[in-house]
Amino acid sequence: MTEIAREDYRDAMARLGAAVSIVTTDGPAGRAGFTASAVCSVTDDSPTLLVCMNRASSAYVSVTGNNVVCVNVLSAQQEPLSRLFGGKVPARERFAAAVWSTLETGAPVLAGCAVAFDCQIANVTTVGTHDVLFCRVVALQTGPTENLIYLGRAYHSVRARHS
Repeated sequence: MTEIAREDYRDAMARLGAAVSIVTTDGPAGRAGFTASAVCSVTDDSPTLLVCMNRASSAYVSVTGNNVVCVNVLSAQQEPLSRLFGGKVPARERFAAAVWSTLETGAPVLAGCAVAFDCQIANVTTVGTHDVLFCRVVALQTGPTENLIYLGRAYHSVRARHS
C-alpha cells in the first residue's frame, strides 16, 4: 500500500468544510482555550462528541488536568476570536477579548456563539500527534444560526435554512 504524502493529505482535508469552535476549560489546572475544527458528534445516547487536540497545544495541560471542556461553536461574527484563540496570544488576553459565562462544568461559555456544549471528558485516545477527547455533554446553550465554517483554508459564513 502506498503512503499518502502529508501535504497531499492536508490539501485534501482543506476540501472538507468544518464548523469552527473555541474549546475552553477552567479549573485547578488553569483557564485555557484553543480553536478547533476537528469536532464531531459521536452518539446521542448518552450525548457525546469528540474533539481532536494536538498534544503540543498550550491548552493541553489545562484541558487534560481539568477534565472538562466547553465546545463553543462560533457564529459568523466571531471569526476574529477564532484567529485569536488559534494564535500564540496568552490565555489571559484571549479571554479578555470576549464575554464569558459558565454552565455546569465551570468551563467558559462564549456569549453569542451558535451553540455551546458543556462537557466532561469521558475518555481519551492517542493517535499520532493528537489526543481524541470523547466528551459527555452535560449542558447546552444555543444562540444565532449563522455559523462560521472553515473550508479551502478560508473562513465562510453559512446560515441554516428554516422550513
